[in-house]
Amino acid sequence: MIGAIIHQLTRNLNEEQIKTAGFDTYFVDHTTGVYPTAASGWPYNAASMAVKGDVICDLTEDLAAEQKARVTYDNILRLSDDPDVNDVIRFLREREIVHFQRFGEAIELARERMNQKNVYYLNPAFDR
Repeated sequence: MIGAIIHQLTRNLNEEQIKTAGFDTYFVDHTTGVYPTAASGWPYNAASMAVKGDVICDLTEDLAAEQKARVTYDNILRLSDDPDVNDVIRFLREREIVHFQRFGEAIELARERMNQKNVYYLNPAFDR
C-alpha cells in the first residue's frame, strides 16, 4: 500500500520537480520505482527479521515490530498534509495496533501452555 502511494505521488513528476524535491539521487538509481528503504535510505533486507525459535522471544519481537511500524505511521502523519495519503496511513496505523493486541494475546496463550517457571529462560519442549 505504501508503494502504491509513493507511485501515485511520483509518477507524473517532471525533471525540475525531481531536483527541487531532492529526489534526484533516488531517481538516478530507481527512476520512480518503489525501492523499499528506511527513511534514512538503508535498504530493506531479511536480516532485519529476528527469529530465535522461542515462541515468547519471537512474539515479543513481533510486538516490537508492530510498535515500530505504528510510530513510523505517526511520524508520517505529522509530516503529511495530503488527506488521501493520511487516510491510508491511518488505516495502516490501526492495523498495527490490532496486530500488537493479537500478538499480546498470543503471548498470554503461549505462557498458559508453557512451564511458567521457565517461560523467560527456555522453551521447555526442547528439554524433554
